[in-house]
Parts: sequence; structure tokens; C-alpha cells
Amino acid sequence: MHTLICGSIAYDTIMVFQDYFKHHILPDKLHVLNVAFLVPDMRREFGGCAANIAYNLNMLGGNPLMMATVGNDFQPYAHRLEKLNLATTYIQQIDDTFTAQAFITTDLDDNQITAFHPGAMNFSHYNSIKDTVNINLGIIAPDGREGMITHAREFQECGIPFIFDPGQGLPMFSGDDLIDFIEKADYIAVNDYEGQLLQERTQYSLNELADKVEALIVTKGAHGSTIYAEGQQIEISSVKPAAIIDPTGCGDAYRAGLLYGITHSMDWQTTGQLASLLGAIKIAHRGGQNHTFSRNEIDQLYFEAFGNRIF
Repeated sequence: MHTLICGSIAYDTIMVFQDYFKHHILPDKLHVLNVAFLVPDMRREFGGCAANIAYNLNMLGGNPLMMATVGNDFQPYAHRLEKLNLATTYIQQIDDTFTAQAFITTDLDDNQITAFHPGAMNFSHYNSIKDTVNINLGIIAPDGREGMITHAREFQECGIPFIFDPGQGLPMFSGDDLIDFIEKADYIAVNDYEGQLLQERTQYSLNELADKVEALIVTKGAHGSTIYAEGQQIEISSVKPAAIIDPTGCGDAYRAGLLYGITHSMDWQTTGQLASLLGAIKIAHRGGQNHTFSRNEIDQLYFEAFGNRIF
């Protein structure tokens, strides 16, 4: 059986401006803004929530399948996925589009100016859950709006449990939209900011949201995470990372741990701790897919962090 990961596949172009934006953006001239930044440092990363989650879950020994839409420029990414032994069965190429991509310029204060082009992601509803086989768990990660709505409905119709992970796509939905997602989902995963926004838009408290699903997971960065499940609030401590380099993709790594724990019937404490460990490993590396680990390494790191073995 497989875990189906619905979400984006994207290229991230990251540029570093060796100065401070505040030295070049004049507050009294914002209405006629016209600036250019010399960026001698640039790198291109493979990203997107679906691919980041699948990357981590695959290293854990899970069985991920991605469902995504990509553009005509997908070939370099396809070659990478092939080398990683990640199937492209449910990745559909859309003609005359680009794969989703983010262009991020960062200054020396770690301020960021980002432009995001959704491209083929806007056609995610062209994929159907009903075309899949041997799926026992799914996740809806940030994707095209219509695709997220369609896939939630199809997961429910197919009787496949899934995690609703709205992420940065949450502002696209009204309170009624979000309530509809929640009523269909089996699990919800958000960070603390998204959790606050979810409460404001639905007019439900975290405890009320938790009552509607098997588990509500709220991540809080360096402050760990809280899992609302079985009438309890389970506090998960963060794991001290080897270094703090780049938070990009940490949430996706955490979600891979959730998916693995759920499919292997782990208790919520263990599942959350595994997820927390994956996030700590990721943050010590740039980009969403440049860290590596083996199951043996995870087992040892888990033992060092929590005092017992996981595999």
C-alpha cells in the first residue's frame, strides 16, 4: 500500500543580496518604487510540498506517491526523482506552462522578497484520486485551489483517510470552505500561525477543531508541537538541531514523520517525536531536499533524543 501526497512540485531560485533592503527602499518613495538588487550568489533548489514530503518519507522507508501537475520544464526534476527512486505515476505534465516556481531574494538581515509563479499547479484538479490504486492514506498539501477542493472530496468518496495541511494556501479559502475540508478530513496539520487563522475563519477553537478529527497537529517551530488527539493535548518537544541553517521544508519533513507514524500505527507521542526529529535534521541543511539519513541513523538519533528505539 502507498501514501498519496497531493501538493506542489516546484523550483526555488534563491538569491542573496549582500546588503540590506532598508538601505535601498525609501519609505517615502514606495508609490514610485523602482529598485534593482545585484545578487552575486544564486542557487536553484528542488522544492514543492509534495516532493519535499515524499523525499523524507522515502528515506524513512515509506511508500510515497506524489500527485501533482508540472510544466514543460520538468525534465531536470524528473531526472532527479528517477535517481531517488521516486515514482512519477501520478505527476501530470501540462503543456505550455512552467512548473511552479518561487524566486526569493534574501538580504543580510534574512528579510525576503518573494515572487511565486504557480504555473502548472493551477491545473492540479486535472488529477483524480479515483485514478489511483493501493492507497491507504493521503495528504492534501498546498496546491491549486480547485485541486485541493476536488481531492478532498475524492478522498472522502474513495474512503481514504487523509491529512488536511493547508499551509500557505490557507488564505485562499473562506471559513465555509475550511469547515468543509475539516468535515471531510481525518487529521489536520498546521503551524501555530495557520492554527490561529484557522480559528478566526471557522470560529472554532483548537479544541473544537480537534473534536472533529482523529488528531489536530499544531507545530510551533523551536517550541515543539502539540497534538490534540483522543481527548488529550500531547506536548512534543523540539529536538536540538546540529545547526540552524534554513527552515525551508522543515514543516514538510515533519509531515513525513506524521504520515509514517500513522501508517505504522505508532502512538501519537512516538509519531510526534519522529516528526520533530525529521524537522531538526532538515533545518541543518539548505533547501528542502539536501539532507540525507538512513533508518539506522534515525533510530540512533531518536534514541539519543528520547531514550528509546523507534525501529
